[in-house]
Amino acid sequence: MLGLWKPRSPRRPRLWFEVLLIAVSYWTYSLVRNAVPTQRAAAMRNADWIWRAEHSLHIAVENTVNHAVDSVTWLIVGMNYYYATLHFVLTIGVLVWLYRWHPGRYAAARLALFATTGVALLGYYLYPLAPPRLMSGVDFVDTVVVHHTWGSMASGNLANVSNQYAAMPSMHIGWSTWCGITIALLARPVWARVLGALYPLATLVVIVATANHFWLDAVGGLVCLSFGFGLSFGWYRSFPHRLARHVAAGAPAAAEASAGSPQAP
Repeated sequence: MLGLWKPRSPRRPRLWFEVLLIAVSYWTYSLVRNAVPTQRAAAMRNADWIWRAEHSLHIAVENTVNHAVDSVTWLIVGMNYYYATLHFVLTIGVLVWLYRWHPGRYAAARLALFATTGVALLGYYLYPLAPPRLMSGVDFVDTVVVHHTWGSMASGNLANVSNQYAAMPSMHIGWSTWCGITIALLARPVWARVLGALYPLATLVVIVATANHFWLDAVGGLVCLSFGFGLSFGWYRSFPHRLARHVAAGAPAAAEASAGSPQAP
């Protein structure tokens, strides 16, 4: 049976379908993520375990980074807005860029992103984790609350409509790394490639400085992204950047005709 299976051929994306798919997918993701039962006790226990594990690995510097950056008001306020907005804005922007300029690679890249997000939901359900800012006994600064920053679903007035114990895995890292890889591999200007490569690193600093994630949450995000790209590779038998930039004319019709014709013995 496996020998008869053929890799999926990229099709020309349809704008109305992609807009509807993204809207429905994000609505579903938000609904499922925030519908996970509140498990405060388990989330706090897991946070304590992560903190001890990081100490044993000598990487537990989140508290130091948090306090150091918080001492520079303009920097931490900028990071708060970065955390609240760029996560969505740049990811949508990269999808639009792929749709417009790399239609042959769009579907494979989109599948990797969606699969990454989908498997992250399992992490939120199976492993509730409090972010550092909610830990007791450790003096992390909740930078959104302290600096009265608008827009973050993680703290402040909007916290009641968002699952506060969905820190593992970090989709800020999963999505930013997806964006960074896509830009670094497909953009033409060198400066764009450099910025693409730096974007996940900047995001890592932001999620730690704002006390929204541990370092190990970022590792979880990368594991999910690896699954997403693996699924995309299995479906298309190629990574997105290795596919043709444009869909060949008549490719969908040819693929459908091939699928409907009987196989030779």
